[in-house]
Amino acid sequence: MTAPIRLKAGFTALFLVVLLAGCGSDSASANQRNPNGAGPAPVSLGSAGALGAAGSYAILAKTGISNVTGSTVTGDLGLSPAAASFITGFSLVADSTNVFSSSSSVVGKVYAANYAVPSPSNLTTAIGSMETAYTDAAGRSTPDFLELGTGNLGGLTLAPGLYKWTSTVTIPTNVTIAGGANDVWIFQTSGDLSIAAAKNVTLSGGAQAKNIFWQVAGHATLGATSHFEGIILSKTAITLQTGASMNGRALAQSQVALDNNAITQPAQ
Repeated sequence: MTAPIRLKAGFTALFLVVLLAGCGSDSASANQRNPNGAGPAPVSLGSAGALGAAGSYAILAKTGISNVTGSTVTGDLGLSPAAASFITGFSLVADSTNVFSSSSSVVGKVYAANYAVPSPSNLTTAIGSMETAYTDAAGRSTPDFLELGTGNLGGLTLAPGLYKWTSTVTIPTNVTIAGGANDVWIFQTSGDLSIAAAKNVTLSGGAQAKNIFWQVAGHATLGATSHFEGIILSKTAITLQTGASMNGRALAQSQVALDNNAITQPAQ
């Protein structure tokens, strides 16, 4: 009987080793560091230029994209599963192929779920890519900065790193994001994100908007004539009030609302 007992014990030990190794792998993935600079590893938005990737859109939403008047968006727009009728205020002109539309307000193309093939499948994949990116950003653990300023970022200079708040984040005065061209910032908030009217997020030291990720569980609001930098991954909605501008991407799991805004997708 001794040999079978030892054999069973050996298999049990092996199972525990494999189980622990698997848990360690998940933890390491959630805490992966940036191999090319400071801060955490960047959040993947898919391959730029691929219409099935969230990173190919300046604005991507699920339920609607609205524009009161006068906005200019540099980059593509995508909406799914809602139809093109839920893209309002852009005076869309359908292409002869019906794969996309154009607009005088968009330096790029506009795609919707009810357009011709391959737009529906591309957009389904892109929305999946956006949701995966949100989950990735929200799942990063072991923050470098926890509850910084209790959510008030006014006047701060933010170094590369993973930031976490369990409340709303506000930017009542100007804030600076400072770091190198390959450094990465991930900002996690379980509440809303807002920047006050006429205030600015500015970059210094070579920091790039494409490497700045704002994961927002609530509503993101950019105040009138404010300026914002980075990629917003919102679980709900993104609103740009009158005259606000943004160098980045507005990726919302419900709607994006514009009012005489300028949104420019970041250089890749």
